[in-house]
Amino acid sequence: MGHSKPTTAALSDLDTILNYIDHSHGLRAHVADNGKIQIHQEIDGKVFIFSSSDVTEVISRTDADAKPFLQVNFRSSSKVLLTNTLIGFKPTESLGLDMSRIPKVVTTPDLMSVFEAIEEALSSETVDQEVEILKKVYY
Repeated sequence: MGHSKPTTAALSDLDTILNYIDHSHGLRAHVADNGKIQIHQEIDGKVFIFSSSDVTEVISRTDADAKPFLQVNFRSSSKVLLTNTLIGFKPTESLGLDMSRIPKVVTTPDLMSVFEAIEEALSSETVDQEVEILKKVYY
């Protein structure tokens, strides 16, 4: 089966994403020869890779401080948020974890903080239950 040409809507969504990143202060984008888009997050060097054909919708939004960001929806029903400096995502729900205590959007620096808390807890006399909760938050 041959490759189909990207639709006008897909190209428009890609243009919206690339234009937003071009004007950001902490993200860089690269479109690879294979058509994959790589978004590099400068704060921690993490790279988010996706195919433009997986994008179903791009929505321009603003946060509570009136700062613009993009919501990128994918065929898989997952979504990411592109801010001026970070890529955010909605944490998955975990059984036995009070999701009201978890931010609605998390970033990789958030995950690193939880990872460091796990390491610290493991090297101290922390109760096993606290370590298990931190592991659930991380996953």
